[in-house]
Amino acid sequence: MDQELMNELASQFKNSLKVLNAVGAETRQAILMALLQGPQDPGMRVGEIRGITHFSRPVVSHHLRILLEAGIVSVRKDGTRNYYRLDSGSKLMVLKSLVSGLEKVLAQCEQSSDSPEREELLLED
Repeated sequence: MDQELMNELASQFKNSLKVLNAVGAETRQAILMALLQGPQDPGMRVGEIRGITHFSRPVVSHHLRILLEAGIVSVRKDGTRNYYRLDSGSKLMVLKSLVSGLEKVLAQCEQSSDSPEREELLLED
């Protein structure tokens, strides 16, 4: 296994940790789905998200804070109103990089398992 590739993958996992944790909870997934259904401009207010998800206001606010901290959601303030939307420069792109890294490692594993040396070792067992 290519050690440089493995180091890169370990780094991608580390960079993705906050995003993976943020999108891993079903409640936050439901909030993300609500945000996808709503207007991106100006965004959605907590009450609108609550109406779609049927979660309480404190639950929605708590999970929006986690999504904000992870860089997945952004907030626009208009006086006393807060509008939430998916962040166009979202950290979700780190997941794309992670998946790409995993695909590279998997391809390398498949190549090494198809090698003649590997077949010889398996036949000897």
